[in-house]
Amino acid sequence: MITVVGTGTGMPLPADALATADLVVGGRRHLDAVRLPEGARRIVLGPPAPALDAIERCLDQGRRVVVLASGDPGFFGIVRMLAERFGPERLDVRPGVSSVVAAFARLGLPWDDAVVVSAHGRAARTAVNVCRARPKVAVLTGPGAGPAELGAALADGCAERVLVVASALGDPEHERVERVTPAEAAARDWGAAVSVVLCLDPSRTLGPVRTVAGPPPGPSGWALEESAFAHRDSMITKFEVRALALARLGPRLGELVWDVGAGSGSVAVECARLGAAAVAVERTGDGVERIRANAAAHGVDVHVVHGAAPDALTPLADPDAVFVGGGGRELPDIVTVCARRARRAVVVALAALDRVPPVREALVAAGFSCDGVLLHSSRLAPLPGDVTRLAATNPVFLLWGTRPPARHEGVVQ
Repeated sequence: MITVVGTGTGMPLPADALATADLVVGGRRHLDAVRLPEGARRIVLGPPAPALDAIERCLDQGRRVVVLASGDPGFFGIVRMLAERFGPERLDVRPGVSSVVAAFARLGLPWDDAVVVSAHGRAARTAVNVCRARPKVAVLTGPGAGPAELGAALADGCAERVLVVASALGDPEHERVERVTPAEAAARDWGAAVSVVLCLDPSRTLGPVRTVAGPPPGPSGWALEESAFAHRDSMITKFEVRALALARLGPRLGELVWDVGAGSGSVAVECARLGAAAVAVERTGDGVERIRANAAAHGVDVHVVHGAAPDALTPLADPDAVFVGGGGRELPDIVTVCARRARRAVVVALAALDRVPPVREALVAAGFSCDGVLLHSSRLAPLPGDVTRLAATNPVFLLWGTRPPARHEGVVQ
């Protein structure tokens, strides 16, 4: 049997946990904090394979193993690895209080509506995108993905967020819980004692009563009617086009989507409603205001960039997927820049037949497989006398490029 004990966030070590242990495995600070029984061997947990092999040999000899871990070892912890190797029936798990629970408790906030994302041993980009998209996020940090890196990524576009950096939770002498802006977090060296970082929108820390914990359920519908958005002179991606564009973009939690030439921002807003972090790039001032109003009306976060592509794209973080609307002679150049930087997909809506070949060439040249369709729909429209006709909408070409699966990585692990 392997006894897995969660420690380090204020929970005392169970009195019987170590009494008969033959092998104790854990981080150096966990091992240094306990007194091992006489004759017990200890292994400082580093690369997991040697420790797992030692545990297996010990079990084969009928000896008792104790694994020390932080907080709740079943929450982004070592329980998964042990259960996969040895089977859950051989584990006796004694959970402590996780750093996420402890951090929210220090603030007096509920956390059933928080999204928890691990950046420990992973790239920070997924955590950053979740922080951009959701108002209450807990980030389990790691080297290269700590408060400074999160703050630097969020300072532009999410400056209103508050980062709560909780360090050495459960240590009465060294515990610290500090509220900082993203810019302040980026400017500091936080050391190795950080337990968890909370990223909060101060205006939305207390959401409605929940039935299901975690991120909110997805929207009940998408490809919303044009009337759901403020727009100018019908300059908006029609819902039939938007439906297929969203299907090809595949926006999801943890990803970043650009809406370039956003107009009303309808595509960016819909991507945000589906959980993605969204950036809308728009060159007109009145368009920028409409996008902000539409995002607010639908209760989502959309970072709006006032500028003309492709130059306005330079400082932005690389996207997972890009939607390009509008036209003009510069369209192939814009698509080229987007295709070079997109990790997964680029979708382009255009009305002019002459623009189709150069856009397709730009996608193929960037290594995408390319496909497309001409969408020409007719909608029901009333006529006098309580009868109905079909009213044709303007035809639109939709082209999309996707990278081969081996060249892009999954996001939500």
